[in-house]
Amino acid sequence: MISAAAALVGVGLAFGDGAVAALQSLAPSSDAQGTGVILLCALVSASTSATAALGYRWYFRERIPRGIAALFGLSAAALVLNTSALYELSLNNVNLFEPRTALFNTVALGAALAVAPIGTRVGEAVATNVFAVAGAKELEGEVSSVVRSVGRVTAVTLPEEIADVDEYDPVSTETKEELAGKTLLFPRRLTVAELRDRLATRLKDDYGVGYVDADVTDEGTVEYLALGRRVAGIGPTLAPSDVAVAVRGDPAHGASVGDVVQVWRGGSEPTRVVNAEVRATAGDAATLVVDESEPARLDPTIEYRFVTLPAEPQADREFASHLRAADETMGAVVVEDGGDLLGDTVGDVGDAVVAVRSADGSVDVLPPRSRPFDAGDTVYVIARPDALRRLETNAEAQPSSPAARE
Repeated sequence: MISAAAALVGVGLAFGDGAVAALQSLAPSSDAQGTGVILLCALVSASTSATAALGYRWYFRERIPRGIAALFGLSAAALVLNTSALYELSLNNVNLFEPRTALFNTVALGAALAVAPIGTRVGEAVATNVFAVAGAKELEGEVSSVVRSVGRVTAVTLPEEIADVDEYDPVSTETKEELAGKTLLFPRRLTVAELRDRLATRLKDDYGVGYVDADVTDEGTVEYLALGRRVAGIGPTLAPSDVAVAVRGDPAHGASVGDVVQVWRGGSEPTRVVNAEVRATAGDAATLVVDESEPARLDPTIEYRFVTLPAEPQADREFASHLRAADETMGAVVVEDGGDLLGDTVGDVGDAVVAVRSADGSVDVLPPRSRPFDAGDTVYVIARPDALRRLETNAEAQPSSPAARE
């Protein structure tokens, strides 16, 4: 890292063939020459900070801290001052500890410190546009209009405020902070639907996000972004009357995940304890799903034997496994009086309506497409988070409706 820092300072100093000659001719023996040295310090500081920002973004793929960029710029300016002071001392035998010399050095370093942020911003802008043309996948910062028009990329900047998908656990705060304001690059000439799908896939693959709800305009601007974390573990797939317990089994590897087994206690007279479903195995341990009244019958200190039973159809388990792996989720929407959804039919929704609960409590499972929605109906639908959010908006009473005014 020290050698890299020295190289960056060297690049900042080598901004022109006349740099060395300028150092020799601008010794502060006069006010004009002193002003020239101050300007030279500022120029060297800005160029070094810009070079440091560019090199840092190329190596670490992130924005350089402001303090580090300013340190590089001040180091280069200090090298200019040292060179100028040594040259002045050899010619005029100047006392370097005079108040006038100290004031001059302070002003020169102050000028260098003032312009260092400007050089840093220039370096970051150059890095952003250069990496965009080079085919980077993501950036921090805005891509210039020139690169947008002549380049082969579409730059999509994520909003600073990222919401949560109501139907899922929220993603971590660190992930939101990392994504807020980030610029992602995609190929040009994508349709809005294709761009939205590419964005969702990028966020899922690169950042471990489970679900993405995004509104993308025709110009490629993300107006709304909500993220959800994919549900993990067996808890969400347990029925309300079931619990999961861990026991030791012999042989645990004889039963695979999803099998229904009989759990037997060994001894001189083997005894069947419970029937259970295997959810996970690890060595001689197994996680079983049993009825909530049966865990007390299982002793964690006893090693049981499992007897695999014939396969039984388990539509609920199969449905839950497919739903957890899909982009869609199940949501419940209540149709309010005065909402746009009132009077529409199941076929008008366009998504998979699996059931409708009327206000009187009756339930229509897989209702026909011609069934209309009445006020108070609860619609159970399988859809993507963005489609479910739009459906909830249509189900709410509109401000102009009489029901909403009441």
